[in-house]
Amino acid sequence: MFVQEVYNWGRYPRQYAEVVPVRDLETLSEKLSSSQPWLARGMGRSYGDTALSSQILDMLPLKHFLRFDEQTGELEALAGATLDDVLKVFVPKGWFLPVTPGTKYVSLGGALAADVHGKNHHSEGSFSKHVRSFSLLTEKGELLEVSPENVDMFQSTAGGMGLTGIIVKLVLRLKPIETSYIRQESFKARNLDEIFALFEATQYATYSVAWINCLSQGQALGRSILMTGEHAFSDQVRGLKKTLLASHSNPKLVMPVDLPEVALNPFSIKAFNLLYYHKQIADKSTSIVHYDPFFYPLDSILHWNRMYGKRGFTQYQFVIPQEAGLPTMRSILQKIAQSGQGSFLAVLKAFGEQNDLISFPMKGYTLALDFAISDQLFPLLDRLDEMVLDAGGRLYLAKDVRMSADLFHKSYTRSAEWIEILKGLNPNCTFRSVQSDRLKITPW
Repeated sequence: MFVQEVYNWGRYPRQYAEVVPVRDLETLSEKLSSSQPWLARGMGRSYGDTALSSQILDMLPLKHFLRFDEQTGELEALAGATLDDVLKVFVPKGWFLPVTPGTKYVSLGGALAADVHGKNHHSEGSFSKHVRSFSLLTEKGELLEVSPENVDMFQSTAGGMGLTGIIVKLVLRLKPIETSYIRQESFKARNLDEIFALFEATQYATYSVAWINCLSQGQALGRSILMTGEHAFSDQVRGLKKTLLASHSNPKLVMPVDLPEVALNPFSIKAFNLLYYHKQIADKSTSIVHYDPFFYPLDSILHWNRMYGKRGFTQYQFVIPQEAGLPTMRSILQKIAQSGQGSFLAVLKAFGEQNDLISFPMKGYTLALDFAISDQLFPLLDRLDEMVLDAGGRLYLAKDVRMSADLFHKSYTRSAEWIEILKGLNPNCTFRSVQSDRLKITPW
């Protein structure tokens, strides 16, 4: 137990917290018997103030695999195990994660608490759809076994950002694969109309994601590259003389220092976007790639968040309903381009149906953009908030750092129902975060 400065992946905001490594259930029970508020934390890969509190329970020591069924692919593991751990052990055995976000450095407990999504939400849903059950330690010290049949408790925890209790372990169903490679198809889109048409035309693909140039304007507004993927079969890979079920290697590149703020400017961002778009010459290309660069391109560089400088950054991610997708996305991209505050990393994805209690996805389109923290940024995001809300959309809690409480409660239309369930599970607000206080979720 010690006090340290804590921050999430965006490195903004920062605060001092008492951090307690959790190695057994006795440690958890002891801490919950005190009158202080606590929050469970995994890898800290959320971006804002979601996993910040004055007292933090570090769950990473609880990372053991407990059981694996080779027939069904069901894996029972403690919540501190990471996606990276799962891939290293089970890819060589012919199994892959059913859903994965853009980094593998996420704990299983954190993945459920944020109900993470990936490039296959339109086809296979979010992380919680593949969780068979989990064990939840409540404020009263009860260890509850929760399955999807326990609708209120399951759905208030999936996407609930750790406010229902501590996820101790879970059962996740992995998917079988013949190889560790992806058959990737890449399509160039000259503008926003073309990229939306491509998403519609490639609905059959298991995985799809688009890099989008958020600074292009005029006829080139929304210029993009769409990448779709399928798990490659053994006969598609064998001729390439590759190991069929090769796992990933640890990253060798490191961002050693914080870049100066001057390095991130409209000129450097425009240059990057220009090079990225033109690196693919043909309108369509096909290739066989390993899963690591397909799903986790940024994981190849340790501490890449330092590229945004000492002040840190935020990722602004929103979803808008399908019927409002094209016109709203056009208006938002125009506003961003006019501001000159573009993003190196702008990612567009299609979502399928999801009507859970508090989870982020809805049928429509989601755009995620990284912005360096600056004095000019928040007024721009305030304006984007209005546009998202007017379209019937919402922001992702796992990425949020400055959304207003009013916006949260208006856009998460079942938030009042969720909070009533929280009051029953967490009556004394033992589990709370900087974010939950900011959004007036806690205290009751």
